[in-house]
Amino acid sequence: MKESQHTEFKRQWKDDLLKWICAFANSNGGVLMLGYNDQGEAIGLAHIEKLLEDIPNKVRDVLGIVVEVNLVEHLPLHTLHIKTDGYPYPVSYKGEYHYRSGSTKQELKGAALDKFLMRKHGITWDSVPVPYVKADDFDDKTLRFFRQQSVRKQRLPDETLSTSTVELLEKLRLTQGDYLRRSAVMLFHPEPDYFVTGAEIKIGAFGKNHADLLHHDVIQGSLFNQVETALEVIQLKYLKASISYGDLYRKERFPLPIPALREALLNAVVHKDYGAHNAIQISIYPDKLMLWNPGQLPESWTLEKLLGKHESIPYNPEIAKCFFLAGLIEAWGRGIERIIEACKQDDYPTPEWKVEPNGVWVVFDFEPEQATQKTTQKTAQKSTREHILELLQHDGKMTRDDLAEATGVSANAIKQHLANLQKDHLLKREGGRKHGWWRVIR
Repeated sequence: MKESQHTEFKRQWKDDLLKWICAFANSNGGVLMLGYNDQGEAIGLAHIEKLLEDIPNKVRDVLGIVVEVNLVEHLPLHTLHIKTDGYPYPVSYKGEYHYRSGSTKQELKGAALDKFLMRKHGITWDSVPVPYVKADDFDDKTLRFFRQQSVRKQRLPDETLSTSTVELLEKLRLTQGDYLRRSAVMLFHPEPDYFVTGAEIKIGAFGKNHADLLHHDVIQGSLFNQVETALEVIQLKYLKASISYGDLYRKERFPLPIPALREALLNAVVHKDYGAHNAIQISIYPDKLMLWNPGQLPESWTLEKLLGKHESIPYNPEIAKCFFLAGLIEAWGRGIERIIEACKQDDYPTPEWKVEPNGVWVVFDFEPEQATQKTTQKTAQKSTREHILELLQHDGKMTRDDLAEATGVSANAIKQHLANLQKDHLLKREGGRKHGWWRVIR
């Protein structure tokens, strides 16, 4: 026999072993086997009758629980098996909380203890109320985005558009008495990092030796804004896309599928352990992108279960609910499946997942021909300028939005390009603002 998550061998009884029983009670239960050596071989116990009487009483008096103590014979030797069930509420040993992890016992302290106590009491991290925050502190633009998205996706009724912020938060159950919950702060406050350390996304580009940090960005703001801003920054600053043209429209292919990266980032934001006070980290190398989420799998889950068909168990259910209502995620545990589907659809390599005690990695390997750093901003601007001129040469009545869709850059960037092209005497506006057209000067 070997020690495991549910089995522990001890040679003899000591009152200190109440900590091990406490650990089993706080996890999924287990058996403390007395009268065995470290290899699981029976060596026997003395004073069996006394132990059979004393151990249940000590467990009851110190831990406040009941265990099953069984006599097991390995003639002529006698051993004891102390069977402990997993308890739905926290069990303490003289004010200490112990927990069974693998084949070890750990005393829970700090953030780990907070997380354990909340879970045992049926409380999630994002449901805890936060003082000194009011609905007036929230970002109007983010609230408007959520309202419009949830109505457009038909996940909330049309009256959501005119509902007051206080009423909306109450209907979403993001309030508790006179307080707003952490979920509301993370979703709609412009500076959630003021209340929660590490509530941000860090992006860094590294050189060929994977050690030198070339440049980096820190993305802050509401969780909705963090996702979209991080994706925009990664595409514009950190990745090089191959460019092709078809029917005068620009086509870009990045070294990894952007929809899959977006899904991975959404999963990270929703399932992150914000109590760990660490940022989501995106490390970009010449040949791959690595996304680290400081979160944990649900208890008893393995990597195999994560990658297979599984139920949806969000670490932050209130945050997940609002992302679902906004149409950004599905509610059926399909995040991993959607990432893999996005890769297969555009013929990209499937990413690799790695589970560690303090987080989960998603690794996207780049396509070989795309494993380079992004071209300089000057070169990118030059190609966009030329493309704008080509498009307007073909159709001078194209609008800013038309040009943005055709070139793959924002409407604001198009506005700046048009101004610069006029300044450089390469483009001229003929006629009025509404009924005019662009004339390319060659």
